[in-house]
Amino acid sequence: MIYAQVNDITALWRPMSSQEQARAEALLPVVCAALRTEARKRGRDLDAMIAADQDLAEVAKSVTVDVVARALMTSTDQEPMTQMSQGAGGYTASGTFLVPGGGLFIKKSELARLGLRRQRMGVIEPYGKPD
Repeated sequence: MIYAQVNDITALWRPMSSQEQARAEALLPVVCAALRTEARKRGRDLDAMIAADQDLAEVAKSVTVDVVARALMTSTDQEPMTQMSQGAGGYTASGTFLVPGGGLFIKKSELARLGLRRQRMGVIEPYGKPD
């Protein structure tokens, strides 16, 4: 199951060049497989969850578009910088790259939107078990 189409990316993100459309077409099944794999790691069947809840299908479409858009923004010929700072007297320059090493990634917040992350509560007894 593919959760979004190229026209969804255009509608929810921005118009794309023909090269970007071809790349998005190739990325869509990869992103959907990655989302299904993340769900399986948590003992969930994402396809069944989406089949049972139309609203979750729309959320899955949005998450898929976000992940594909982020991958498309990652330059394929150089590393994209998200932050750059420069100095003057000491000739300092530094920057933060969007995705060190490239590749696609799924944020924790995107997994939470799909219902695949839950907060856990636990207690640590610093002095051992109380009697």
